[in-house]
Amino acid sequence: MQMKRINTYVFIICFLIFTSCEKEVDYLYEVNPVAVQSPGSIKSNAKSTVEFLTIAWADIFGTQIPQQELSKLNTVYVSFGDKKMIEDRILLNFLSKSGVQIPAQTNVTGDTTLYINKTYQKLFNRDANAFEKYYLKEQIRLNASMTSKVIWYALMTSNEYRYY
Repeated sequence: MQMKRINTYVFIICFLIFTSCEKEVDYLYEVNPVAVQSPGSIKSNAKSTVEFLTIAWADIFGTQIPQQELSKLNTVYVSFGDKKMIEDRILLNFLSKSGVQIPAQTNVTGDTTLYINKTYQKLFNRDANAFEKYYLKEQIRLNASMTSKVIWYALMTSNEYRYY
């Protein structure tokens, strides 16, 4: 009787050991590769000096740059060491001249989203993404001194404007 009871206990213990142990399943989660790039980061070709000056003039004045003006600006650009600073100076000079054809201040404070989209299309040949729209709208809303010239200057001095 004692042996029968021991056999029963051994059988129950063995049964519990073999049925309670399972091989652990390893789960493998894979993520599809996603290329994260902003629309402006695809541009890889830098504009030459002549291209930069010609395009900037055309964007601001809506006309072709006169040859002697281009020659004068090209000489100034080539002879100066700090290219970013001379670009800033040239763009400020362009924006302060008469005949500038950038949207009026009423367009900035009116339909801001339309203004931002048209400006990005004109300067960058692409639509503004959601963050750019939000950020620029907030800056225009919070800063009364944010004029169309300031916005164009900021966008034209960006690295993206220097590439096509």
